Amino acid sequence: MINLDIDALDKIAGKRLERNDAFSFQCHPELSCFNKCCRNLNLFLYPYDVIRLKNRLGITSDKFIDRHSDIIMRDSSFFPEVLLRMSQNEERTCPFLSESGCLVYPDRPDACRTFPIEQGVINDAKTKKTNLIHFFRPPGFCLGQYESEQWTTESWAKDQNAIIYNKMTVKWSELKSLFQADPWGREGSTGSKGKMAFMATYNIDLFRDFLFNSSFLKRYKIKYEILKKVKKDDVELMKLGFEWVKYFLWGIKTKSIRKR
Repeated sequence: MINLDIDALDKIAGKRLERNDAFSFQCHPELSCFNKCCRNLNLFLYPYDVIRLKNRLGITSDKFIDRHSDIIMRDSSFFPEVLLRMSQNEERTCPFLSESGCLVYPDRPDACRTFPIEQGVINDAKTKKTNLIHFFRPPGFCLGQYESEQWTTESWAKDQNAIIYNKMTVKWSELKSLFQADPWGREGSTGSKGKMAFMATYNIDLFRDFLFNSSFLKRYKIKYEILKKVKKDDVELMKLGFEWVKYFLWGIKTKSIRKR
């Protein structure tokens, strides 16, 4: 998922797909390129991806981030990007790739799930609406693009069980777009505010511990119904984390959190 400027659309490689546009694609083990796309990737992980993967592996979010991610800062954003760490072998394969295929396939990240489509979002500052756009962008070696099976972006998302992923990634994109401006001041993104924002979005288990075992609830009031949900539901906690970051950094009002 990429945040886009409307003026930059013509510079994006690949074929832009409107809602009813069809594309051909099918991936299966009989193709000689099968799993070739699972190597040497800059595969961006979004908060919902981390939740699904860490639960699939049965580990906490902080252990997942430590073991399986690389965190980088790009010039175009004031919030770090989280990338899946490739294996340290000659081909730099995905750490979850086996001879038989993907070991985490039911919980594979949004970027893998949506492939060969790449999604982008245009955040309209005037209407405050997020518009999804789609590009057909298989790599040159991909033979799946020459298969006869036809899809639209909608039917492909349904087939790949990507609808919930896409929805959560759009939520993240809406928050991420705010980081096009520097919210940190002199302390920078590695200061206390930056650590708080990263914890509330990506390190969800640590955020839950902070929420319930620090003085947070003495300083801020959260509705009982929400607290009951976030004690056990990682996705609801992630959504609360997004709201908290908006409130904490920019003072954007939320129905869920208020000062006591």
